[in-house]
Amino acid sequence: MRISKTVFRLSALLIGLFAATETFADAESSFYEKEHIRGFISVGGDYRNMNSEHIKYINRLLFAGGKGFVVKDAASGDSTKASFVGDKALSSYDHFDDYYLGLHVNIGAQYKQFLTWFDVNFMPTQVSEGDGATDASWFAYGADWMFGWKLFGENTIINLIPAVGIGFNLLNLHFINSYDILSYDGGAIEDQITVTDMRNRYYSTFAMTFNIELELRFSIDPISIGAYAGYRFIRYNEIEVEDVEYGSSDVNGDTFFIGARVTWTFLSPWQKKQRDRL
Repeated sequence: MRISKTVFRLSALLIGLFAATETFADAESSFYEKEHIRGFISVGGDYRNMNSEHIKYINRLLFAGGKGFVVKDAASGDSTKASFVGDKALSSYDHFDDYYLGLHVNIGAQYKQFLTWFDVNFMPTQVSEGDGATDASWFAYGADWMFGWKLFGENTIINLIPAVGIGFNLLNLHFINSYDILSYDGGAIEDQITVTDMRNRYYSTFAMTFNIELELRFSIDPISIGAYAGYRFIRYNEIEVEDVEYGSSDVNGDTFFIGARVTWTFLSPWQKKQRDRL
C-alpha cells in the first residue's frame, strides 16, 4: 500500500502548508493581501483512459462466472439440501470499455500566480444490456483539492499551469441480479457456509487519490479557455456487498486524461473598488 502512505503524507504536508498560510495572514504579516484574491469557477470535460487492471477489475466483479442462486432440492425430501445454480445470463452482456467521458466543476481562488481549487468530478453512468433481471452498470465520482502555479505570470494571455492535488474517488457497481453470496469461514462446509442475498442497488468502494495535471491556458480576462492533460493515481480495495468483502485488494485504478475547460474569474475586492471609482 505504498500509494496510500504517499497520499497520506502529501495530505499532511498540504494541510500543514495551508494552515501556515492562514496563520501568517491572520497575524497581519503581509504574507498576502486578501483584497487581491480572486475567485473563479470552471466547467470542463475530458477523455479518460483507464489502467488495464482497473477495467478488468470492474468487468470481473460484474461478469465473471461463479454468480448464481441457492436452490432447495425439494425432490430429495431433505429440506436442508440445496444446490448452487450459476446465472447463464452473464454471457449475454458486453464487457465495458477502458475509456469514458469525465465531467468537472472547479471552484477555487487565485492570488497572483498561485491557484487552489476543488475539482468535483463525475461521469455518465456506463450501462451494458443483456438478458438478466436488470442492466449492468457502473459510475464513479469524487473530488480533488488542487494546487497550481501560473508559470508565465499573473495576467498573461498565454499561460502554463502545472498542478497537483489529493482527494477521493467512489466507484459504484450495479449487478445484473440479486445473487446469493456464499461465504465460508472454515470447518465443516455444511456447518460454515452462509448465504447472503444481494439487493437491487449500487455497491461502492472508496479510494484516496493523488492527481497531477498540466494546463495550457488562453485568457482574455475574465474568461479563460484551457487544454489540459494529466494522471490520477487511485488504489481500490474490496467492495463490501451486504457485509461480505467481494473482489480484490490494492487494485490499480489509475486513469490518464486529456480535456478542455472554460474558466470565469471574478473581480477581486480591490478591482471592484477601482471599477467603482471610475
